[in-house]
Amino acid sequence: MAVLKKAAKSKMEKKERYSDKLKKLIDEYSKILVVLADNVGSNQLQQIRQGLRGDSVILMGKNTLMKRALKSYVQETGNETIRPLMDLLAGNVGLIFTKGDLKEVREELSKYRVGAPARVGLIAPVDVVIPPGNTGLDPSQTSFFQILNIPTKINKGTVEIITPVEIIKKGDKVGSSEAMLLAKLAVKPFSYGLVVEKVFEDGSVYDPQVLDLTEDDLAEKFASGLANVTALALSISFPTLAAAPHMFINGYKNVLAVAVATDYTFPQAEEVKEFLKDPSKFIAAVVPVASATGGDASGGAFKEEEKKEEDSESDEDNMLSLFDD
Repeated sequence: MAVLKKAAKSKMEKKERYSDKLKKLIDEYSKILVVLADNVGSNQLQQIRQGLRGDSVILMGKNTLMKRALKSYVQETGNETIRPLMDLLAGNVGLIFTKGDLKEVREELSKYRVGAPARVGLIAPVDVVIPPGNTGLDPSQTSFFQILNIPTKINKGTVEIITPVEIIKKGDKVGSSEAMLLAKLAVKPFSYGLVVEKVFEDGSVYDPQVLDLTEDDLAEKFASGLANVTALALSISFPTLAAAPHMFINGYKNVLAVAVATDYTFPQAEEVKEFLKDPSKFIAAVVPVASATGGDASGGAFKEEEKKEEDSESDEDNMLSLFDD
């Protein structure tokens, strides 16, 4: 009985130490990566810890224990911003507390992915395709290829795959035949490591794909959002900073149209009315002044072209006159 009480007390103390450690990390770090740890061994996890040592700390544990510690932290501190983190603790996940660049931490995690064979009953995380080529297997092994409908031929006493064949699709369970064939070919089609599922930063939760966005991507998305806000504001005639310039321009166009159609006028409309009365003024304002050797801006080039045509016709007349009687 005493032994059981001692064991229970020791277990409770471990939970309290774990809870205190989690609370301390929350106070110290504002950026947390929620990572999936399926098929990650203890040796591999130790290597990852060493690789991230410095700016990052990995904390693994049971989801119920982590949720209890987080709930206690919220009650003690009143910090509600940490509450969304509780909803992310589902499945075989862990937490990486970091002060470094989130994208660099994720890239560091990818360095420690290790190859793994296709075990029977495992859900394939990726498509598995066997490329064409010599397998090095003797002809007695063709039965495996026939079961999987893989076209083969015998070449120099070994089995050769003729065309690439997809034998496992992403999301399917690995069968015994597929697992045995891949083992015979010494192919490890899968790789495992800590995979970033969600990012928690200063109370906000977002997908890790956000880390791949560049400044150009952000500028493009901002411009697209600004265009949508402007279009909405214009359609409902609601003034905003984005729509105001367009509203002023559209209003000016309407007033100008009224001035042109009526006797009402204002200084900016006078010039437009003058152009409408005498279009040649508009041409003179737009067409650049001709060079000194050319004619006037409106007709100098045309007159010069006419002169060239007249000279050409004159030369032709002189040539014809040589053959007249």
